[in-house]
Amino acid sequence: MSLTAWLLFLPACFALNMAPGPNNLLSINVAARHGFMRALVGGTGRLVAFAAMIALAATGLAFVLRASEAVFFAIKLAGAAYLVWLAVQLWRSDAGPIGITGMKLDDDTTLARIARRECLVAAGNPKAILVFTAFLPQFVNLAKPMLPQFGVLGASFLVLECVAIALYSLAGMYLGRWLTRASVRRWFNRACGAFLGVIGVSFLLVRRA
Repeated sequence: MSLTAWLLFLPACFALNMAPGPNNLLSINVAARHGFMRALVGGTGRLVAFAAMIALAATGLAFVLRASEAVFFAIKLAGAAYLVWLAVQLWRSDAGPIGITGMKLDDDTTLARIARRECLVAAGNPKAILVFTAFLPQFVNLAKPMLPQFGVLGASFLVLECVAIALYSLAGMYLGRWLTRASVRRWFNRACGAFLGVIGVSFLLVRRA
């Protein structure tokens, strides 16, 4: 991979990182309800899923996903089901207090729970799978060793994803300042839940490249 190809990859990749999606929506919601750091650290859960997808693409196993309609459909179905379930949970949320002070650190707000949620949402997103099986290979020079190139592209993607997590978490934190009333927080959660539900249903419409 040439330097020119990498420089072309960066802006195109960052546009994908910043595109509104279920994980970025989760970062906004968590930051608005529980603060910037909780959303930022919890957002690293998606990096685990993305790193696994990059490794999958780099080792050539991605061809199985592209060749098997059944496997790809199973991933779509699982991702859609999880997002719809998550949307219902947000819709039914009791709109607890925002921020670290006064916040109940129960199982639903621990960093481990938030990170696991981010990981599962990312892993069940067929659009993310298509990014790593169809987008990244476009910048790989087949005449040179592929693993080092995937390493550079994958590392660049993960770094830019960290920037996206920080920016969306920052946006959620400032949005949280407006959510001082329980009724407003409740409708905010319901709006996020409805949007996640729509995204979940849209997963079923994603076709293989």
